[in-house]
Amino acid sequence: MIYENIKRGYFIDRPNRFIAHIDIDGKKEVCHVKNTGRMGELLISGIPVYVQESSNKKRKTKFSLISFDTKRGIINVDSQVPNKLFYESNPLEFDVVLPEKQYMDSRFDFYIEKDSKSGFCEIKGVTLLGDDGIAYFPDAPTKRGIKHINHLIELKREGRLAYLVFIVKIPKVKTFSPNPKDHEFVSALITARNAGVEICAYVCTVTKDSIFINEKIDVVI
Repeated sequence: MIYENIKRGYFIDRPNRFIAHIDIDGKKEVCHVKNTGRMGELLISGIPVYVQESSNKKRKTKFSLISFDTKRGIINVDSQVPNKLFYESNPLEFDVVLPEKQYMDSRFDFYIEKDSKSGFCEIKGVTLLGDDGIAYFPDAPTKRGIKHINHLIELKREGRLAYLVFIVKIPKVKTFSPNPKDHEFVSALITARNAGVEICAYVCTVTKDSIFINEKIDVVI
């Protein structure tokens, strides 16, 4: 995926989940944050960032925050990207991939078919990098994520396809793990793995104006 109209700036602060103040060319600009996660490890005053400038004059904000330029590489925080990347690249080579489908009272990212079997696939974007070089999810407790996992377990018990895919938007990472600080999520993921839910992770190549799925990486639970 290629981003157009990218500009470099410097993070100032984030007054709420949806808005950040960014220094762009020496001017304080209001930017839309395309990620409602905590991202506490990234929100450091003065850290370089990349924003996308919009030509839509009807928008309330002229810019959208896309990524942080950290000492360990550029980390993409655009929460809309993982689904787009997965849909466009289809790394698991499903025969059918249809976005946004309902199962029970969960709305999964994709309905899938492969080898005459059907099921669902949920995608999670990963932006949390530990000091150990491992990518972690989530960066904050996620009841919705656990609900999805429980429904994937039910799907697997029904004999259907059930996939949980983590898209790591951090370059050069070799391993993904559930965040050990979120005991409920770790427990749910262990139960899912034991039930046969397919859990996999892909690392991305990230630049200031692009992001692409690179390769499958190890999942350690």
